[in-house]
Amino acid sequence: SPVLHFVFCIICFTASQSNHTLWIERQGCTQCVAINTTICSGYCYTQCHHQAPCEPKITCSCVPLSLVYRAACVPGCPKDVNPELYYPVARHCSCGRCDTRTHHCVRTSHRSYDRCPVTLGR
Repeated sequence: SPVLHFVFCIICFTASQSNHTLWIERQGCTQCVAINTTICSGYCYTQCHHQAPCEPKITCSCVPLSLVYRAACVPGCPKDVNPELYYPVARHCSCGRCDTRTHHCVRTSHRSYDRCPVTLGR
């Protein structure tokens, strides 16, 4: 039935907030800090659509509808280095068109971000 299909699509293709830990650092500082924030994640229909052969692909992904930026201070900074950094916090998420000018639509790095790099204090 159309209603059942609609409910199935809402359940299967949803984007929501997910807890995530960011490790932030500032060049010139000797330490980094773990920040708990929220990101958008989930299951979105990501089929690429082509309107014409010369037009770029349009992809759907989990995108933030609303972001706020919060401040965090990085410890171990000399007096001439501002220790304050801002990090994003997703407040509302949706499956939507991914704009490559403002979002990272695909994961391109194989680098692990689950800890601080060892090259601090440069």
